Amino acid sequence: MLWTYAPVTYQLTFFLLFRQEKPHISSTILPRNMLAVRNHKQIIMTNLSTTYLGLKLKNPIVAASSEMTGTLDDLKKIEAAGAGAVVLKSLFEEEIQMEMEQMKQQMTGRPYVYPETMDYMDNPMEEDQVRKYLRLIKDAKAELKIPVIASINCVSSQKWTYLAAEIEKAGADAIELNMFILPTDFTRSSVDNEKIYHDVVNQVSSEVNIPVSAKVSYYFSDLGPALRRLSETRIKGLVLFNRFYAPDIDIDTMRMTSGHVLSSSSDIHISLRWVAIMANRVDCDIAATTGVHSGSDAIKQLLAGANVVQIASVLYRNGPEYITQMVSDITNWMEKMEFDTIDDFRGKMAQEKSTNPAAWERAQFMRHFRHFVRTN
Repeated sequence: MLWTYAPVTYQLTFFLLFRQEKPHISSTILPRNMLAVRNHKQIIMTNLSTTYLGLKLKNPIVAASSEMTGTLDDLKKIEAAGAGAVVLKSLFEEEIQMEMEQMKQQMTGRPYVYPETMDYMDNPMEEDQVRKYLRLIKDAKAELKIPVIASINCVSSQKWTYLAAEIEKAGADAIELNMFILPTDFTRSSVDNEKIYHDVVNQVSSEVNIPVSAKVSYYFSDLGPALRRLSETRIKGLVLFNRFYAPDIDIDTMRMTSGHVLSSSSDIHISLRWVAIMANRVDCDIAATTGVHSGSDAIKQLLAGANVVQIASVLYRNGPEYITQMVSDITNWMEKMEFDTIDDFRGKMAQEKSTNPAAWERAQFMRHFRHFVRTN
């Protein structure tokens, strides 16, 4: 399909009049980079902009929290490659608590501890890692034009949640709570585990005015209803799903080792399934993550109903510049399919019209596996 670009409206009009055809010109003069001619008809060029957590993004590619988003230099490279937003490397709850305890020990070990000092020690203290993190937020906001989302990797709502207000003061556009809660504590029930999520979200949300999102796992006995209940809190977004440490066993040394640290495209299916199921069933935005390694993977998640996709492993493998390729792939696909905006196709493959997703999944299983043919 041939495209001819016209810099201004009068040039387009002249071209069509010269062809002795009636010009299809809007009364509104569009920016020169928004005019195009396809089959002698004016159209609007593809627009990849989207909204996530109430923030305006130029495209739906978000750099996920990782070592790749831990320095200002890397953040600049990610922005230059075309990312729509960045989620900073996570600050761990244990780091915050450890520094508070270290400060208390230093102060109680001195000979001049007064009652007033004890009161001071009960207040939040920021030390090395915390100060560095707040400085990173400030520097990123000063240098970048895209939204900067802070990240806290947490397992409880104890003692550390004061930091949310400090993160807001530092200038973060939003906070992502990376909820690292595994159902391996045999003293807690499923109700107890879910309560932790709600306690953290409610506590942090009460401390700030900026939007808060929750990055969660799929370890719920009633995942769909649990995600819906979580969306009914004060959070503005759900990130589906967290990627946990994957154990392996070395049979020669009989020791536990680490499995695959980075994801691959084959890991997309769990999040793809649940994005499609939960789209338009939750009261917040959805970010899809894990297994998004190409523009095609991103398109799949958007078709399923995601507002944005988060990427990390692909940045480790291919570098930040690969974002440019992903954005180009999405743009080319949209042009081929004649979609002008992300909203034109977002959620087209969602399961919101299915009254019983479980029955739909069962039907697909029977359809694709009942007549599976062996290849050997």
